[in-house]
Amino acid sequence: MPTIATERPARRSDGEHSRERLLRSALDLFAEQGFAKTSTRQIADAAGVNIASISYYFGDKAGLYRAAFFEPLGSYDADRERLDTAGLSVEAALQGLFASFLEPLKQGELVRQCMRLHFREMVEPTGLWKEEIDSGIKPCHAALIDVLRHHFGLKQADDELHRLAFSIVAMGVHLFVGRDVMQVIRPQLTATPQAIDAWGEQLVAYAQAMVAAEERRRASKGKTR
Repeated sequence: MPTIATERPARRSDGEHSRERLLRSALDLFAEQGFAKTSTRQIADAAGVNIASISYYFGDKAGLYRAAFFEPLGSYDADRERLDTAGLSVEAALQGLFASFLEPLKQGELVRQCMRLHFREMVEPTGLWKEEIDSGIKPCHAALIDVLRHHFGLKQADDELHRLAFSIVAMGVHLFVGRDVMQVIRPQLTATPQAIDAWGEQLVAYAQAMVAAEERRRASKGKTR
């Protein structure tokens, strides 16, 4: 899962440092100003590197924006692989699902900037938000739906199953969009990697309870296998 490193190895090349500085500076500036109002000169100056480094590492401004948008939160391919295993149990699928939300949270302030950039992309779209939905979110949703469909013994997923999947995922999404609120109300809940890990078991349990509730609801309406 590609991420911007938060703890640097003992030895790294100048090139790795330059790319990391560019990526972090670009993330900060794009999140603050948006794509159109941020210049490559501003990014290079903020990173303390030659402006030619942008074309060397990222091709152009659009390539740098793309890297800043996608890289810090990890790869959707890895997230999908956690759900695509044939015969995966609901519990195992949920563990993989919430791990994909929890691991990036350990990057601290970096995640906050990533969310600011994602919100700005929704308001000032460049096309990457649609790409993220089409290439990342939709396939992961389909993989979760497939696990749930097998669990419920359904030939096809119905609207109720999609509602269940969206409701489960919403718990993970809220860890990002509600982060500022949590930091005010109960900051210790996301203060350390250990505190973030503590969410995992509970989120899986909550989601399993939601699945069980849907099973009971279906049974009462004769919608079981």
